[in-house]
Amino acid sequence: MLGRCHLVAGPGTLVRMHPLERALVTTVRRLAFSLAVSVPLVAVPTTDHPLRLFLGQMAVIVIFGIALAIRLSALVEAPGWFVEADWPEGRRRLAAASAIVALVTGAVALVTLASSAALRLEPSLQFLQLLSTMDIAWTGAAIAIGSYLRWGTRAAWIGGGLLGVFCIYSIWSYLDAVGFTADGGWVVSGSDLMRHVIPFDVAAAVMAVGILSFGAYAGLPTEQARPQS
Repeated sequence: MLGRCHLVAGPGTLVRMHPLERALVTTVRRLAFSLAVSVPLVAVPTTDHPLRLFLGQMAVIVIFGIALAIRLSALVEAPGWFVEADWPEGRRRLAAASAIVALVTGAVALVTLASSAALRLEPSLQFLQLLSTMDIAWTGAAIAIGSYLRWGTRAAWIGGGLLGVFCIYSIWSYLDAVGFTADGGWVVSGSDLMRHVIPFDVAAAVMAVGILSFGAYAGLPTEQARPQS
């Protein structure tokens, strides 16, 4: 049983905690604080040209997601993940990292929904913000975790940060090109999305999958890195 959990000292007792439970506790604590901080945003004045407000909100949420991913990265190497599955260590680490990426993406989605509502963005712009931050969240978390496993914390911040800048720039270039509707909403332009956003998203996804996989198998013997039948 000890291989399936961590024994963490609690008040007067020992509490068995799976690494996923530890990840959930950490995420919920940071999420609760972030949601509370979103409440005062109702005092921010609305505007029909919300480019700076939109990008500022996005930047803060991206930092939140990358910081959470890096905070949880060490749990990928903790014992207890998928112990019932007859998997080699590399595949187990990749699955654990993927679970944390999903957790970070969900937390970012909730923060985005709360802060966008508090800022009273036009509904279609709220939807664009949600799509954008979730896309950046999963790719940024994957790159940050993969970089952490392979090169350490500094590389995780650099990799996740560069990905965030990379993606925020693509959204800025799109919004700068098409502008907003009269009430500050999202102008949907397929041709501009293909020019300014989609290529960046594809490149980010390829980098994210590659770096996460590379990090998950880093330092493992060759025979472990190959899937076993």
